[in-house]
Amino acid sequence: MTALARSWTWILASAVVTLVAGVLILVWPDETLHVLAVVLGLYLLLDGAIRFVTAFARENHGDRLPGLLVAVLYVLAGVLCLRHPLQTVTALALVVGLVWLVSGALTLYTAIAAKDLPHRGFVLGAALLGIVAGIVVLALPAESARALTRLLGLWLVLLGLVELAAAFAWRTALRRSGELPGAPGPMD
Repeated sequence: MTALARSWTWILASAVVTLVAGVLILVWPDETLHVLAVVLGLYLLLDGAIRFVTAFARENHGDRLPGLLVAVLYVLAGVLCLRHPLQTVTALALVVGLVWLVSGALTLYTAIAAKDLPHRGFVLGAALLGIVAGIVVLALPAESARALTRLLGLWLVLLGLVELAAAFAWRTALRRSGELPGAPGPMD
């Protein structure tokens, strides 16, 4: 099992999976967003059903109502995600934009209010970047979701290429050490 785990082919397999996912996202960004919305909708439906069942497992009847309400909310959100995938993506983008805007504003406050803050310029720059990113995503949520999807695809392709190089470097190192089956050892 240890020999299998140390095999360079696991790194190669990870690289291929990462590359394929990145290329698919870059080739079909809109479809990727649609799939994301459907997967989220299915998750919410299943989790809502599980929460519904677990609400009845509670012994105290007073604890059931909050659990049932949360289960209904999950199921309702799941149905809405499946019914309107584009709106789901837009809503997710709005949440991301809001988080970036609020965290940027709070970071800006920290950068201004903390007198002994080290690297104040870096913190201030990060705050402004978060605020601008939040405003852009809130102003153009659907377009921002597509842009973020393309960035994710690009990141996965680059990560896959790095993993591919690491896999072949690992294979070379194993051959040099004589641990790769069929390769000459250091004494040969």
